Amino acid sequence: MTDEELIGRWRAEEREQPSGWSFADLEGRMTTDATPWDFAATCATALRAAQRVLDMGTGGGETLLALRDRALAEGGPLPASITATEGWPANVPVARAALAPHGIDVVAFGQSDDDPAPAPMPFGDGTFDLVLDRHESYHPVEVARVLAPGGTFLTQQVGGDELGELRDLLGHEPAAPHVRYAPFRQALLDAGLEVTDGAEHVGRYTFVDVAALVAYLQRVPWQVPEDFTVDRYADRLLELHRRTGGGPVALTMTRFWLRARRRT
Repeated sequence: MTDEELIGRWRAEEREQPSGWSFADLEGRMTTDATPWDFAATCATALRAAQRVLDMGTGGGETLLALRDRALAEGGPLPASITATEGWPANVPVARAALAPHGIDVVAFGQSDDDPAPAPMPFGDGTFDLVLDRHESYHPVEVARVLAPGGTFLTQQVGGDELGELRDLLGHEPAAPHVRYAPFRQALLDAGLEVTDGAEHVGRYTFVDVAALVAYLQRVPWQVPEDFTVDRYADRLLELHRRTGGGPVALTMTRFWLRARRRT
């Protein structure tokens, strides 16, 4: 395949950032290493023991519904009240359409990644006995405020240092370098919460080829330069293609999770 044919194939993967938070259409084109912990199982177990739940950054509601179904399959019961937030405007109507039939309200709200001052969450003090957060920005002070005494916070985060090989190739800085296990754990402690569990893990993403990587990057545009397009970065993508022999592309994946509790 010529360079022009390759570039044309990669260009065909470009599109507007999809709504929702599903990577189902990349099944068979990318894999991620499993973490040593099962965050979904931990969340499903916590759901069965909670009454008032907040799911932060629900995307299109896909993960929350999967957790709800898992909790039901494992014997329930379900919480009396579940609320979700979503900060990306395009996702809000998608999430509402998916979650409303299940009695789950969706509130348009997002916390800044790097603002040290918290945006006040639109909930009263001590509203929730469980707050779930999967790959969503949060401010520990606000999480502590909306948690009821004895309430639990569960979060899994994407480490700010992942995809380092891609940043080196494209020549840009990480979007959220501060997102790391140790400082996030300390921030929860500083907010008055008790951290009861957590861990970090370094693994890898494997994309079947550069085209699959380009398709993935349409969903995570913060991981590439703001001016990223296939045409603008064609030389560097061709370099990556040659470096991998047109085969799989392996990149660093980092994850960490934390469980915290508000003291009674």
